[in-house]
Amino acid sequence: MPTGRQFEGMLPPLRRILDDVLAGYRLTDEEAIRLLRARDRDILEIAAAADELREMMVGDTVTYVRNQNINTTNICVNACGFCGFSRKAGDRDAYLYGEAAVRERAREARGRGVTEVCTVSGLHPDFDAQSYIDIYSWIRDEAPGVHIHASNPMEVAYAARRSDLSTREVLIAMKAAGLGTLCGTAAEILVDPVRAVICPGKIDTATWARIIREAHDLGIRSTATIMYGHTESDADRIRHLGILREIQDDTGGFTEFVPLSFIHENTPLYRAGRARAGATGREDILMVAVARLFLDNIENIQASWVKLGTKMAEVTLLSGANDLGGTLFEESISRSAGARGTDYLDPAEMRRMAEDLGRTLRQRTTTYELIPERRELSLQTCA
Repeated sequence: MPTGRQFEGMLPPLRRILDDVLAGYRLTDEEAIRLLRARDRDILEIAAAADELREMMVGDTVTYVRNQNINTTNICVNACGFCGFSRKAGDRDAYLYGEAAVRERAREARGRGVTEVCTVSGLHPDFDAQSYIDIYSWIRDEAPGVHIHASNPMEVAYAARRSDLSTREVLIAMKAAGLGTLCGTAAEILVDPVRAVICPGKIDTATWARIIREAHDLGIRSTATIMYGHTESDADRIRHLGILREIQDDTGGFTEFVPLSFIHENTPLYRAGRARAGATGREDILMVAVARLFLDNIENIQASWVKLGTKMAEVTLLSGANDLGGTLFEESISRSAGARGTDYLDPAEMRRMAEDLGRTLRQRTTTYELIPERRELSLQTCA
């Protein structure tokens, strides 16, 4: 891809940057940082350009996936500063689902007509590779044909260490057990000095990127995420996006990009005065818009209604996003951090949001194939 043109060592005017991107030029880091720092009406101009590019790349359809979360345990060996979900063994509200509970929830998911079960949990001190394999096998048994979107590079690395295996061996075993796609979470901000502050117990940037590349090489596609609005700078955000863009250039394995706005209220990082009170509305709009303009090789960008609320999610559908994520049915992690109304979003409400903008809502699979409308209606009657 060609890069945006430079004007005698200085950044070109905003309109020229946006016109260049719409003509097929690739944003530089410096240009992207400038866009993230926009104020006043420039924000709307950037959002409009991103929306135009969204239309060029994926059209006017707004998509969603009918899914259910199964957060198997909130007991975790880590204590990430941004997390309000994790507990230690012995805490009053600590829990661990056994085989019977996982199977029951998988049967519930099948009965609701979901096409995806998503499972990411705490790093339980007793878990190893076989623990994850068992969970996927139980879900596959009870919900055959439902896509399992699960784990993330941190869980893969943890399972590998606990079982004295390579991360590649763990991924192969997970895939054999039923893993369909890997969650691109545990990325937070892919800048190690920031990670040292917000999640010192997690894998470093290089390890996260290596495991994602291994998954893609094995035919396991993944999402890509960023968690923003805490301690990071604009330059950190763009450095993160640059790593994702480079991986996608090489593998093409990302199905979507999901910006996750930091929910601050119940997190240790915020309560200790070490993080901001989350992103502003301006930042939420620009994070989506600049991601659309910068990530020219990732077609789908999700508006996370769980993190943003439905009204701001609808605004980001005018700022470059084209997907509303999942119905969820069960959501614990964002709610534990302080988010409200995270348990379920009815497709009827999603349709109202899309049609309010003059767009059409369609149900998709995890990997963004559109579900035929007749089957979509039959699945909805299962709820």
